[in-house]
Amino acid sequence: MKQAMIFLALLGLPSTLLAAQPAAAPAAKPALSQHDSNAPINISSDSFQADLNGKTGAWSGNVVVVQGDMKMRANSVRMTTVNGKADKVTASGNVVVDSPKSGTATGDNGIYSVGPRTVLMTGNVVLKKGKDVMRGAQLTVNLATGQAVLGGGVKGQAQGSNRVQAVFTPNSQ
Repeated sequence: MKQAMIFLALLGLPSTLLAAQPAAAPAAKPALSQHDSNAPINISSDSFQADLNGKTGAWSGNVVVVQGDMKMRANSVRMTTVNGKADKVTASGNVVVDSPKSGTATGDNGIYSVGPRTVLMTGNVVLKKGKDVMRGAQLTVNLATGQAVLGGGVKGQAQGSNRVQAVFTPNSQ
């Protein structure tokens, strides 16, 4: 149980996801709440296309987005701006978000809303930290508070298809 609490805390997931179980020790402060959303957003890709009227930019082909110590990879990324500032980063196709403190999250699509500091990942979401793994259909993370919610709906499961799944390996790092 302690391993589960630590893993959830590292991923920024609230320990209340395990509220039905007695807590062995208080969870550590979530690492995601330490993300610097004021750091510059660096994007690289194979190609770029701008829509000056729509105030959007679209990157495609091996897209890498870096902000602080967080890195996102995707097939394509679209960024919208408001008043000349980044507003929303929408990634699609094989989205992978890596953070040395939080582990790796993968999904089909991802949206980073810069102002409210939220991340929404959808479609076959998988969270990994060491040997520990969690799966669901949708992940919502508030980077300001470190709170997160992983929703069910794992595809390909005959029973319990709307459930979150987790595997925690005792004594893993």
